[in-house]
Amino acid sequence: MKKVKISFNLMLTIVTALGFLSACQPDDVGSGNGILGPELDASFTVTAVANQTNTFTLKAVATNYIGSKWDFGKGGGTTTGKSEETVSYPDKGTYTVTHTAVGIGGQSYSSSQDIIVDTSDPIAGNIIQGGKFESADDWSKWNILNITPVSGSAFWAFTPGSATVSFPDPGNQAIYQAIDVDADTNYSIDMQVSSPNGINLMWFEVYCLPQVPAQGSDYGNVGAEGVWGLNYWVGCGRTPFNGLLSDLSCVGKFHGIVSFPTSGTVYLVIKAGCQISGNTVTIKNVEMRRIS
Repeated sequence: MKKVKISFNLMLTIVTALGFLSACQPDDVGSGNGILGPELDASFTVTAVANQTNTFTLKAVATNYIGSKWDFGKGGGTTTGKSEETVSYPDKGTYTVTHTAVGIGGQSYSSSQDIIVDTSDPIAGNIIQGGKFESADDWSKWNILNITPVSGSAFWAFTPGSATVSFPDPGNQAIYQAIDVDADTNYSIDMQVSSPNGINLMWFEVYCLPQVPAQGSDYGNVGAEGVWGLNYWVGCGRTPFNGLLSDLSCVGKFHGIVSFPTSGTVYLVIKAGCQISGNTVTIKNVEMRRIS
């Protein structure tokens, strides 16, 4: 059998190299190995923007990191951004803003502070009452419209932060509220909608009309009068969804923008119907804002 000879000098070189590599490794991950840096300062300043209603500049204090992420406290979660951002809050409320500084190796540190908006923007503010469904006071702003003659075939239920329509049996039911509008003014309507399984043999429609809702009667014609909508037969909402209705809608004439020839009272009606049991749709953050 052929023997392999390793010279003493080569063996000494290998042992020395292994010893050098071992000496260079820290005992604990993050102890100066160049992968993780020091703790980062994620604090930031908040400055009101002059001559702009409820608008603020957010500016990170430090710069010794490679990226910034922001949660502006509007319910949209965290997004990648810059070290300086400008954000507007058209609605009265308290918004918890969180800045996350991301360093080398992916480590991150966060800092939060509240922005308190005392008064809604008279132009861009949300004119829907109780659109966040946060409490019983919000829920009281909405009325139930029973459309199908079988009482209880569909249920709108309110929980903190959302409203959900479910169908123990086939049926058709809506929630609505009265809103005062100005003549010849454009308003945009939107909301967040979700369903864990998607809809099956179901429709979900939004209207804003001067017609007064009447118990026991259907409301609106989505093709001629609808603002937005999801519809199983047209093809949207069949798979699980969670997003803005404006992004998911496949029916409705006005694409979220409504206006009226005269000032007065109109009714925002959110209607859902189904031919089978088992469907659910949840809504959050219902908004109607003046845009021009």
